[in-house]
Amino acid sequence: MNFRNAATPVAFLNVRDRERALGFYRDTLGLALDSTDSFGDFIDLGGALLRMTVMPDHQASPHPVLGWNVDDIMTTAKSLRDRGVAFTIYEGFGQDANGIWTAPDGKTKVAFFADPDGNVLTLSQV
Repeated sequence: MNFRNAATPVAFLNVRDRERALGFYRDTLGLALDSTDSFGDFIDLGGALLRMTVMPDHQASPHPVLGWNVDDIMTTAKSLRDRGVAFTIYEGFGQDANGIWTAPDGKTKVAFFADPDGNVLTLSQV
């Protein structure tokens, strides 16, 4: 079996508050709800799925758990800021005022933000 052509990738994410998380991923980020069951929800990531599971005692990791590569990070970040997303600026990391870090090669750019449960998400432009 070739997983690349025969299977849909699924990423897993834990949240504390289901409705709040659904509101963020569906309404703020504009992602579609694929399906739901009594344990959680599948969010359509456009070729992959995000399985969001409720864990009332979940504590988010300080490291990114999910990200999107975009064509224009500045435009995408502005659009998300206009929808209420706050980008995280890490002390000493060298990000610009918009929270965007540029790699030493000058090409790769990354911005960090969190969902309502503190899960770290990223935008990147490679």
